[in-house]
Amino acid sequence: MPYLGRTARFEVSGEINMVEFKLVIGCKDGKCYQKEVKGNDAEALHNLTIGDKISGDKLGFPGYEFEITGGSDKCGFPMRKGIQFARKKIMTGKGVGFSGLNRNGGKQPGLVKRRTVCGEMITKIIVQVNLKVLKEGAQKLGGEEAPAEKKAE
Repeated sequence: MPYLGRTARFEVSGEINMVEFKLVIGCKDGKCYQKEVKGNDAEALHNLTIGDKISGDKLGFPGYEFEITGGSDKCGFPMRKGIQFARKKIMTGKGVGFSGLNRNGGKQPGLVKRRTVCGEMITKIIVQVNLKVLKEGAQKLGGEEAPAEKKAE
């Protein structure tokens, strides 16, 4: 492949880069919902860690309560609890970021590999944040009203 040189240049226009995240919200019924948050809603997640609880009022979901379960950064590396750095290479035999399966789908006993993972803190390099619903609000996440309110009408 021939060398194409620098194909893209990024210029700073003097604007303040606002943090934005893609939220993946897992409900108790097994369904997942996605929402992009920017500005003040995204700032509420900044510097929180995996396992922290956050009120849905800060994210635009009144009455909800969420727990942060993970996420990934701009390069696709998964967040892993217990890592205090932005990105780190670790030797892992199981857990987040490693399946331990061979090419035929079978488990390999004693297999340990070096994998790159992100830290547990939500910083500006994190793009996706996974949340789990702990307490549901009056409004459903999919945009519909709660079934109890439909029966009342």
